[in-house]
Amino acid sequence: MATTYLSKTLGTPTDNKKWTFSAWVKKSHVGGNINTLFGAGGSSTNFASIWVNYNNGQIQFQSSTSGGVTGGSVRLLNLLRDVAAWYHLVVSFDSANSTAADRVKIYINGIRGTNFDGTAYYPNLNIASFINSNIEHTIGKDSYRSAGYYDGSMANVEFVDGQAYDPTYFGSFNSATGIWTPSGATAISNYGTNGFKLKMDTTSPGADTSGKGNTFTASGSPTLLQGNPQNNWCTMNPVFAGDANITYSNGNLKTTATNESQKNAVGTIGVSSGKWYCEMVSRNGNNYPGFGIMDSQSVLQTSVSYLGSSSDSYCMFNDGNYYTNGSASNTGTTWGVGSIMGLSIDLDSSTKTIKFYKNGSQTHSATIATPVNDYVFAVSHNTNGTITEMNFGEGFFGTVAAGTNADGNGQGLFAYAVPSGYYAMNTKNLEAYG
Repeated sequence: MATTYLSKTLGTPTDNKKWTFSAWVKKSHVGGNINTLFGAGGSSTNFASIWVNYNNGQIQFQSSTSGGVTGGSVRLLNLLRDVAAWYHLVVSFDSANSTAADRVKIYINGIRGTNFDGTAYYPNLNIASFINSNIEHTIGKDSYRSAGYYDGSMANVEFVDGQAYDPTYFGSFNSATGIWTPSGATAISNYGTNGFKLKMDTTSPGADTSGKGNTFTASGSPTLLQGNPQNNWCTMNPVFAGDANITYSNGNLKTTATNESQKNAVGTIGVSSGKWYCEMVSRNGNNYPGFGIMDSQSVLQTSVSYLGSSSDSYCMFNDGNYYTNGSASNTGTTWGVGSIMGLSIDLDSSTKTIKFYKNGSQTHSATIATPVNDYVFAVSHNTNGTITEMNFGEGFFGTVAAGTNADGNGQGLFAYAVPSGYYAMNTKNLEAYG
C-alpha cells in the first residue's frame, strides 16, 4: 500500500460555502479500506473528505463537525470496480443552495449520481466547509491521521474556490464515440483564491498550473506513472481469477506472492495482433519467478499450475528453462535479482514468435500459436515470496526510474531499446498498431 501524498495549507478562501473538486482516478485493487482522494480537517470528529471505499468501490463525501454530519454525508451506490479503467469524479459543494439535495453533487464520468447507499445527509444551509478553509488539505490520505492512503493513479486534479461547477468545466462527451473525455466543454476563467490545477507528473506532481500559486508538497516518494485518461496503459490485473494469494502495489505493476505456489498474474490488456514489448525485473529471483504470455481464457485462470504448463502459455524461468505445454528446453541463460528481462511478441507475421531479452540482449526466440482469444503478458509465482515488477512503458520498476528508451511511436520509458517495429502496450498504440 502506498504511503505517499500531497499536502498544503490553503489560504483565506474566496467562498468556503462553495467549491468544486475534479479528478481522474484509476483504482489499483479491490478489497481493503477507505482510500482518501481529497480532504481537510484536524481530527476524526472535525474533517471533510472525498474517498473511494475499496471494499465495494463506492464514492463518498463526508463532512463531520463534532462527530455529527451537519456538513453532509453522501455515499453513492455506483461502484468503481474496473481496475483497468480511468474514472472521472466531480464533487461540487454549495451549502448556500436553498435546495438541500443540490448542496452536494457527485458526478461519475459526466453523470450525476442520484442513487445512494442509505440516507443522504446534506449540509446545513450556509454551513462553512472544512474543505476550502485556511487549514491543511491533503490529496491521497486522510487529513488528520496517517491512514486512508490512496492506492492508485490520479490525473487532472483540479479545485475551484467559490464556484459549484458541473462536469462540463472538466470534461465532455466525444461526439463520435460517446465516451467521456478530459477536454472540458466550458473554460474555467477563475479558480478563486484557493483554486489549483496540479501537474501530477513525475518531477513536480504538486505544481499548480492554474495561475494561483497553490503548489502542494509531496511527502514520501510518489510513483507517478505516465498513464492518464487520454492514454491508458496496461498494468497487472488484480481481479484475474488465477491469482489468489498475490498482492498488488505500485499502481498494480508490482506483484508479491504470499502463501503461494504456482500461481500467475496477468496484464489488463489482451492482444491478438500487432507487435508488443514490455520489461520485468525480479526482486526475489531465487524464488523461481517466470515471465511470459498466456491466452486470456487459458485454463490457468483457475488451474493451480505454472505459466508454460498449458499449450496456450509460454514462459521463461530464472533458471533459463523455457516452458510451453509442460515441456522444457534450456536456453542456456539464467537471470536473477535485478536482471531486467524484456519480452516481445510478434502476432502480425505469418510465423508468430516470442522473444526474450536479458539486460537488452536477446537470449531466446520461439514460435507460438495464433491466439484463440487474446494473449496477455504474464508472470509466474512458484514459491512464497516471489516479487516481480513490470514496466509496460510507464517508466518505473517500483519507485526506481526504468530508463528513457521510447518505442517507435515515441511512447514509453524503458530500460533498454525497444526492438524495431515493436510497441508499448497502451491505448494509443493499440489504436495505431493493434
